[in-house]
Formats: sequence, structure tokens, C-alpha cells
Amino acid sequence: MLDTTYIPIEPGNGHKGPGPELMGANTLTGDSVVNQADESLGDIKEIMLDMRTGRVAYAVVAFGGILTIGEKLFAVPWSALTLDTTNKRFVLNIEKSRFENAPGFDADQWPDMANQAWADSIHSYYGLTV
Repeated sequence: MLDTTYIPIEPGNGHKGPGPELMGANTLTGDSVVNQADESLGDIKEIMLDMRTGRVAYAVVAFGGILTIGEKLFAVPWSALTLDTTNKRFVLNIEKSRFENAPGFDADQWPDMANQAWADSIHSYYGLTV
């Protein structure tokens, strides 16, 4: 796992630098993802940017497998994740069994994430609107 540093930014403290409001994507890659029951759901493998809007669209979460063999990938809408700065991880409000059965993909067969129907189905699965 990559070393990730979370430095809270408090207004007026004179601190200038990364913190939970603005962070480099590479500092988040490798961070773990858990649910609210503190069950491991995997780790962040990629952060996908929407090049039209300049916003983060998805975190690709890797689950299962050993050294990427048998690993399943899930595109999780960025808005479904909550940053836990205390434990340096992300929290996804979903039961583990539901996450394991979410629409996923293999590393060599990525979906067309620009396809609106695909995006609608993923957001719907996680209880979000596009």
C-alpha cells in the first residue's frame, strides 16, 4: 500500500498543503475501502476522471484475488465514497454481500465508462443519480 498522508486543513492556521479538501490522486491509490461495519471491500486501484467536466467520476476498487490473480474490479461512483481521514481509508455505505455482487469487471475487459446507460446502471446500483 502506498504511504498516504492526510493533513487536515483548518481555516486560519496558516497551513498550506494537501489535505482532505484537495489531494493528489496518487496519494489515494492503494487506500483501503471498508463498509460501515468495518468490513474490507478492497482498495482503490484507479481514479477515473471525467475529462469533459474535470471531476472525479469513479474510483476503481479492486476486491479479492491474490497478487491481482482472481481480482475483480468495481467502478464505484466517487460520490458514494466518504474519506475517513482518521483511519486513512474510504467508507462505502453498502453491505459486503451486495458489494461482492455489484456489476464488476476484469482487468483485461474494462467497460465503456463513457456510455451513459452504463453510468446510469452503476449509479442506480449504489443508490445515486447521475
